[in-house]
Amino acid sequence: MEETSLLLLLCVTSLLSCTTNQASLTVSPSSSQMFKGQSVSLSCEEDDSSAGWTLRRNTTTDTRTECGADWGRSAGSVCNISYILSKHSGVYWCESREGATSKSITISVTGGSVILQSPVLPVMEGHDVTLHCKTKTSSNLPAAFYKDGSFIRTEPAGHMTIRHVTRSDEGLYKCDITGHGESPPSWLTVTGRPTTTAPPPTLAPPTPAAPPPHSDHLHLVFRVLYYLVVFCPYCISTFIMVSLYRQRPTGNDLPVSMVITPPTQAEEGLDDDYDDVITAVTTEHHF
Repeated sequence: MEETSLLLLLCVTSLLSCTTNQASLTVSPSSSQMFKGQSVSLSCEEDDSSAGWTLRRNTTTDTRTECGADWGRSAGSVCNISYILSKHSGVYWCESREGATSKSITISVTGGSVILQSPVLPVMEGHDVTLHCKTKTSSNLPAAFYKDGSFIRTEPAGHMTIRHVTRSDEGLYKCDITGHGESPPSWLTVTGRPTTTAPPPTLAPPTPAAPPPHSDHLHLVFRVLYYLVVFCPYCISTFIMVSLYRQRPTGNDLPVSMVITPPTQAEEGLDDDYDDVITAVTTEHHF
């Protein structure tokens, strides 16, 4: 029951922990499981030393306690635990004065004789990961490995390597060494590869192929022939039409022939009557 409560607390605390890229937490020896009585060193590797990073933890008995208050010995950004106990099992992280936090790690301390050394931080997808099953005195004994309660295989040297991990490899692992006992379970977290958007490739404009040396001359000859074939008939036909137009007779130049015929006797009689009428009118006017 106690182990279940601790495991639940660790999972909840890990989910609620916020992260920052300003500091990272490292632990030595690098393992998520420790033997009771080991000495452990935790360090906040800082990008900004002025942030004042300190180490804090959550356990089943305390919350957000700071290194040096009632556990560990603080030396700047490093916290040393000379004799780790089962009550030190919990979630650890670095925190700045402004409240920024690093990624958290989970440490499990056992009073048993077997531990499973697994990465304290998430493993990136595609990388290899090695799990070590060891006792206090030996690290190369044959060990059986389990994932989520199911048997995987037995390794004669006590370590199992998972090549090119994927999300399906994420789970709860433990090991068992015959005659020594079983390790506590440890959760292996696998994260996806970071996605990067590559800029589109810049395409240079195509370079036209250089023509052969004599192509310019041939091109000029072809153009001259083309204009001769196309425009010469047009010029000749235009010249002929203009010449014909200039040679045709116009209305002003038509010859006019005048034939004067002598008046007839009737016409002469009319002329005489016309003269008499004019004389009469003239005489009446003067009266």
